[in-house]
Formats: sequence, structure tokens, C-alpha cells
Amino acid sequence: MHSPASQSELTLATAMAAVAFILVLGTLLGAAARRLRQPAVIGEIIAGIALGPSLLGQLPGDLTDKLFPAEVRPMLHAIAQVGLLLFMFMIGWEFEKSLLRNRRTAAAAVSLSSVALSFGLGVCLALAIHSRHAPDGRTSSSTALALFMGAAMSVTAFPVLARILTDSKLMRTPVGALALAGAAIDDVLAWCILAVVSATVTASGTTDLLQIAGLSVAYVALMFTVVRPALAILVRRLTKRRALAHLLVLLAGGALLSAYVTTWIGIHAIFGAFLFGLVMPREPADLLRVHVRRPLDMISSLLMPAFFIVTGLAVDIGGLSAANYLELAAIIAVACVGKLLGAGLAARACGMGWRPASTLALLMNTRGLTELIILNVGVSLGILDTSLFTMMVIMALVTTAMAGPLLPRNEDAWEMKPTPARVEPVDARG
Repeated sequence: MHSPASQSELTLATAMAAVAFILVLGTLLGAAARRLRQPAVIGEIIAGIALGPSLLGQLPGDLTDKLFPAEVRPMLHAIAQVGLLLFMFMIGWEFEKSLLRNRRTAAAAVSLSSVALSFGLGVCLALAIHSRHAPDGRTSSSTALALFMGAAMSVTAFPVLARILTDSKLMRTPVGALALAGAAIDDVLAWCILAVVSATVTASGTTDLLQIAGLSVAYVALMFTVVRPALAILVRRLTKRRALAHLLVLLAGGALLSAYVTTWIGIHAIFGAFLFGLVMPREPADLLRVHVRRPLDMISSLLMPAFFIVTGLAVDIGGLSAANYLELAAIIAVACVGKLLGAGLAARACGMGWRPASTLALLMNTRGLTELIILNVGVSLGILDTSLFTMMVIMALVTTAMAGPLLPRNEDAWEMKPTPARVEPVDARG
């Protein structure tokens, strides 16, 4: 005889049904986005927004709350965090110093120029709108918001950019190689700024802030001087024994443990996972790619849609006022001007022609998933209110979606034909 399920069992079953719905809708919209020459992340972000109060919540019957009731959301949040931390571990692991080989000067010039202009414009915009955006009625620090907006405007989405370059057949062009190198520098700088913001917000005073800074420096030093060589020994021994399943488990556990340590220190968990990936050995490349990277990519791909849903549930486009739409226009303008002018003018100064320089600037303007990660950190730190979070998510969508349609089809625009000014040679192999 059928016995009724307990409330806890029903809650768990509802969470599983919600995850199933998330996976199916995210896959469908991701595929639709690719048909429109957009990265799949665009469709997945739209899926998250559509399931939240912006669309599904506007329909009769309170469908968003029925599909994602309050008691289920903490479970989705936990799933999203595991997927996010594994993703950040992979980003750190995939950061290759070889990207900067033979293009250090050009990549540094493009990156620093775009970050400096974007950061400065973001700070000015934050100071202008700060008084209208106090989360939950609290008076948030204008300094924290200014630093955060600067970091959010500075980022370039390295993984999304790589996908755009692959789909557009730009990956092995000089412009594509330089864009990837510049994006790598951009993201590291943005993470550093965000770490400062995180420490500033969580610290209760100057003494606490200095303690967080000291512990952070000590932890970074420990990771590079102790954990990195220990990982090299571990990887060498386990790959020699072909115990790659054990290695996979240990690395995932290490990334999560590192995330816990940085949270305990006072900076966000994503920095711990990213740092653990950064010190991870790259060799033996073939074995690690097939038996460790690929499975972790698949696990992250299964879990990350929950991150988009958690993000989408906090986005409320219908709640934006007329004044918010004016702010949204300013946010998009600042985001585009900072990257397009900052990267484009620096590329011209390095000797690139106008067409390849504009192509490079357009690529550097993509923000995608990396921007969503930063924005969720802003929410968790109490820096962003719902309306500002919503506007920043829309900005991330716009700046990412505009790259595909605007990229030139003429391959001559991809070649970095120098002007008479001296330009450092760029390796076209990527």
C-alpha cells in the first residue's frame, strides 16, 4: 500500500524535479543561442531569468514559487556553489602563461588600458548612483560599491571569449591570441580587485582588514611554496599508477577545501578554488585532460545550470522603474566605452590597424559568466540591491551578445597589419 511521503522527502523530490527542469530548459535555450551565433551561456542565463520573477513569476498561479519553493532554494544554492567552485578551479587550472609568450607588451598594454578606463568609469558611475541603491534599506559603503563597480566593469569573460573565438574561427588568428592573453590579464586583475572589496566589506575595522590581508598573503605563499610542489608529487605518483579516479576525487576535494580556507580568512570562496587551480600541475597534459579535466568539465556543466537559476531568481526586470532604465543605459554605455575605447586605443598605440583594433576591443567587451560570478559575490557581500543587480545582469547579457553579430566576416579584419609604428610580433598559433 502506498504510504504518503514525509515533508522532507517531498522537499527533496521537488528539488530534484527543479534540477531536472533546469537542465532541460538550459540545454534547449543554450542550443537555441548557438543557432543564433551566440555562446550557449547566453541561452542559459536567459533560462535562469525566464524562470524567475521577471517572466514565470508574472504569470498567474505564482509558478516560480511553486517550482522553486523557499525550502528548495537553499538546496539549489548549495548545488550552484559546488558547480561554481569546480568551475573556478578549472579556470585557474586552464590559465596558461604561454598565452603571454611573444605578446607580453601588447597584451599588457591592451589589458591595463581597458581595465584602467573601465575601472575609473565604473567608480564614477557608482558614486553617482550610490545613494539610490542601498541593499535591504541599509546604507552600504560608497567605497565598497565604487570598488565593486570598477571590478565588475573591468572583467572580460575568458571562457566565453574562448568559445566565441572558436565559433568565429578566430582562435588561431593574431587578434584572437592577443584577445585571449588580454582577457587572462583582465580577469586576474579583476579577481584581485574583488578580493580587496571582499576583505574590505567583511572586515570590521582596520585591524581586522590588516589581519585578512596578512592571512591572504600567507595563504597565497603557502599554496605556491608548499601545496604546488606537493600537488606535483601527488599527480606524478597517481598518474604513474594510473590511479586517475582517485586523483579526480582528491583534486575536487582540494578545490572545495581551499574555498573553505579563503572563506574562513575573510575573502570569498571562489578565490580559494581559483588559487588551487592556479597551482595545479599541467603535466602530464594528455592524461590529465582526458581523465581529470574532461570529467570535471562535465560535472561542472551539470551543476552550473543551478547557478543560472539562482541568479535568475534574484533578477526582477519587471521591478525596474523609469529612473532605473536611465541608469541601465548609463551602465551599458560605461561598460562599452571602457572596454571599446580602452582596448581599442591601446591596440592602435601598439601599431594595429583600425579594423583589427576594433575587432580586438569588441572581443574584450564580452563579460558573460564571469560577470555573473562577480555580481553574485556582490549580492552575497550586501553591496548590490535587487535593481542594481538586475541592471548589471542585463549589461552582462548585452555586452556578451553584441560580440557575435558585430564581429567582421572579412578575414582581413583579423590580421594585425601594423602601421609604420613598431609593433611587437604576435604568435598567431594561440
